[in-house]
Amino acid sequence: MKHIPVLLGSVLSTLGDVSGKRIIDATFGAGGYTRAFLTAGADVTAFDRDFTVIPDAQKIKQEYGDRFTFISNTFSHISDLEPGFDAIVFDLGISSMQIDIAQRGFSFRNDGPLDMRMSGDGISAADLIATSSPDRIAQILRDYGDVKKANILARAICDAKPKTTFELRDLIYNPHDVAPVFQALRIAVNDEFGEIERALHVVPDLLNVGGKCVCVTFHSLEDRIVKNIFRDWTQASGSPYLPIANEPRFKMLKTALPSDVEISNNSRARSAHMRAVEKSY
Repeated sequence: MKHIPVLLGSVLSTLGDVSGKRIIDATFGAGGYTRAFLTAGADVTAFDRDFTVIPDAQKIKQEYGDRFTFISNTFSHISDLEPGFDAIVFDLGISSMQIDIAQRGFSFRNDGPLDMRMSGDGISAADLIATSSPDRIAQILRDYGDVKKANILARAICDAKPKTTFELRDLIYNPHDVAPVFQALRIAVNDEFGEIERALHVVPDLLNVGGKCVCVTFHSLEDRIVKNIFRDWTQASGSPYLPIANEPRFKMLKTALPSDVEISNNSRARSAHMRAVEKSY
């Protein structure tokens, strides 16, 4: 069964007719969005830092040839591209296929090395814990997981220096904190929020007039980043005391939430939220 991305229908309806258009799929994942865009007649440039998706990208390349380009890198490297795109789409957060592989160390439901690296490069979650002070880990838990009593928990984690997902899970005395702790460490290991901000910073210059940027988020922290940046883009610039202010460079498009049917078919969809903007000039 092919992977169907969350809110795919809403993303496609927001983009409209994409035949002959150039689209950046900034988060390739299992290739669901890319394949949908290519099937609809678009040319796609896709990014993903996860080396395990390369075989899927190669299969799509064999099918669509020059209409598809895959770049194995973080999506902030869209800054390396030349302008001239009609849409840029982000499906943010972690993919279900990453969670399901125990050796990747993302999930507290499966025992495996405490890794959490999306690219396989850089320091793992275990390394981050082993080389960080309790204050630093506490800050990560508060900022990226909204974990209560983060100082006490961070001290216990740093003292134990867990090397596996179960070792970390078993240190967390409040069951409600398990998922937020794993989320917080994953975000820190992969600099996920920095990636979002760097990538969105260059979107306005990459899009053609009339081009659209669509973001699908899965938790409130990343959604807040997208919401604030989109709000800045869609506000008029200049002094409110002047008779004429510059028109906003973007206009806000509809937001979307998953339907009950989509949530019943995919529990991960429950927290999904789509936001979109269109470039005016």
